[in-house]
Amino acid sequence: MPTNDHPATELDPRYSSALNPRPDAGDATPTPWPDAQRQLEEAEIFWVSTVRPDGRLHVTPVIAAWRDGVLYFSTGPEEQKAKNLAHDAHCAVTTGRNSLTEGLDLVVEGRAERVVDPAVVEQVIAAYEAKYGAHITSPEGTFHGIGDAFRTGAAVVFAVAPDTAYGFGRDDGAYTHTRWVF
Repeated sequence: MPTNDHPATELDPRYSSALNPRPDAGDATPTPWPDAQRQLEEAEIFWVSTVRPDGRLHVTPVIAAWRDGVLYFSTGPEEQKAKNLAHDAHCAVTTGRNSLTEGLDLVVEGRAERVVDPAVVEQVIAAYEAKYGAHITSPEGTFHGIGDAFRTGAAVVFAVAPDTAYGFGRDDGAYTHTRWVF
C-alpha cells in the first residue's frame, strides 16, 4: 500500500530518454522519492495553482515548508488563493529549476486543507523559521514575524498531502518523467 513515505513509483517511458536513447544519454530510471522529498525540503520558491469559482486558473508564488510528508504554505485569509481553496480545495504546487539540461521539476497534486490545530500551526511556524528565518514581508512592505502573522490571523496555513506527484528530471543527458502515487 503506497504511503507518503513510500509512494508507488513509475517511470513514464513516453517522456523519458529510455524511449529515445542518445549516445550521450544514460539509461532513464525513475527518480527515487527521497530525492524528490529532499528537493521539496530545500526549495525556496513554490507556485500554487488553484481554480477560481468561475473556472479560471490562478497561479502565484509562495514560500512553503515540507514536513512529515506534507507541504505547508500560507496566505492571507482574503487573498485570491485562500478564496479559491475555500471553493475548491484541489490544487497543484510546483517547484524546480529554470534549466533545460539539469535539475528536477516537481508537481505535487492534492487537496489544500486549512490547518486550525494550534499545535500544528506552531510546528509549521518552526519549520518556516528554520528554513527562511524569522521574518516575512507584510502587505504594507514592513517586516513582521512569521509566527506573529499566523498567531494573529494575518496569515492562514494550508497543508497539501500529495495524492499524486510528478518529477521531470534532466541530468547527465537523460530526461525522466516519474509519477508517484500516494
